[in-house]
Amino acid sequence: MMTLSLAVRNLLRNRRRSLATLLAMAIGSASILLFGGYSANINYTMHTEYVQTGGHLQIQHRDFYLYGSGNPTAYGIADYQQIIAAIQSDEVLRGMVLVATPTLQFGGIAGNYAASVSRTIIGNGLVAEDINRMRRWNDFNLPSVFPVFALEGAAGDAAIVGTGVARVLQLCEALKIARCPKPEKEQKLDGKALPDDIAQLSLQEAPAAAAGAGAGAGTSGRRIEVLAGNSKGAPNVTSLEVIRAEEQGFKELDEVYVMMHLARTQQLIYGKSAPKVTSIILQLRHSAQIPAATARLSPILAKFSSSQPLAVLDFRTLNPFYVQTIQLFDTIFGFIFALIGAIVLFTVSNTMNTAVVERTVEIGTLRAIGLRRGGIRRLFVTEGALLGLCGAVLGVLVALLLSGVGNQMGLTWSAPGSVEPLPLTLRVWGETGMILGTTVGLICIAVLSAWWPAYRAAQLNVVDALRHV
Repeated sequence: MMTLSLAVRNLLRNRRRSLATLLAMAIGSASILLFGGYSANINYTMHTEYVQTGGHLQIQHRDFYLYGSGNPTAYGIADYQQIIAAIQSDEVLRGMVLVATPTLQFGGIAGNYAASVSRTIIGNGLVAEDINRMRRWNDFNLPSVFPVFALEGAAGDAAIVGTGVARVLQLCEALKIARCPKPEKEQKLDGKALPDDIAQLSLQEAPAAAAGAGAGAGTSGRRIEVLAGNSKGAPNVTSLEVIRAEEQGFKELDEVYVMMHLARTQQLIYGKSAPKVTSIILQLRHSAQIPAATARLSPILAKFSSSQPLAVLDFRTLNPFYVQTIQLFDTIFGFIFALIGAIVLFTVSNTMNTAVVERTVEIGTLRAIGLRRGGIRRLFVTEGALLGLCGAVLGVLVALLLSGVGNQMGLTWSAPGSVEPLPLTLRVWGETGMILGTTVGLICIAVLSAWWPAYRAAQLNVVDALRHV
């Protein structure tokens, strides 16, 4: 207690130098925390978007993740309805799982034959009601609203395409897409350029599609034909009415992605055969439940794996871009902490070295009246620790104040892979681990930087210190 009292008095004795050191540490601490709050916002935003679109866990064929992009339907899951029923009836999982929904991915060709254009696509069959339920997940209370999935309530032949697909298939005018320039020179294909087998399939499909869609559907300018290989390897075609074009965030995906109803997709791929899916998406109440849910799923899936090896993958494994982005920001955060830590180290060290020189006679007096070298070291190290503690706490208060002001300014930013601008939130409040880690780290740096001056002060010769002028 005596050492602490003396340390406080010594710091107050030279207020200007102590205040300058405190401000330097406070600015450094606030800078670290504000960047950490920005990094946390990016983490939570991307985390939420990936969970809203793809769930926390996906049940797939064991080899689908590595080889499914070449031929997705070759890795279909049979008896998927029984698997979903088993999950929903499990006494533990039914309290964790919010949504369990099947999806069917396939590759094919989409054509707007009225405009004589076509392109390869990646299609995905979804249960629209389940997708809208998934989009309401917001475990981190982010100030954002995910758009409603337009396929819910739409006709069975409805489809949503990426804006790149709409651009290539020349659907921009029909869908009223802004900023969608037409090619400078349109090259029209003659009738002979279209493969005979595809043309024949399209003609066979057209009457049924027109009957199901109603009168006038064929002249809406938004109909496309999708050609895909069915489960037996034969080509099959379906006619779709494009009701909306949505940007997908990444140009490569935006130019190939087509979304349609699961039932329509299964009819295209499996026809009258038993339908399958390529994934079962599971969205949990909380992300922290992923390990427990994964462990609980293992014995359930073992019952269905005798004829088809199944695996459970979490959203981090399925989205390596998310993991890489978070690792990048963690690395930047560590680099910034190291830089500011170095500044704090030299600032506190300079302050303590100056104090040792100015108080040389005082040190000699303390040694002469019986204070041991360890006592001198404790005194100066305590002063450094107090500077670190006060500077770090002041930095926390400044960071909380600035983050609160910044969050009220209505700033926005675009997350990687996001289409709509999102509110920019500096999440400092509530990040207890980050605040404690930064505070303890700066205090340790301050103590370390004060140790060498304290050691030098303790090693001073008593007689020489008393004669110091």
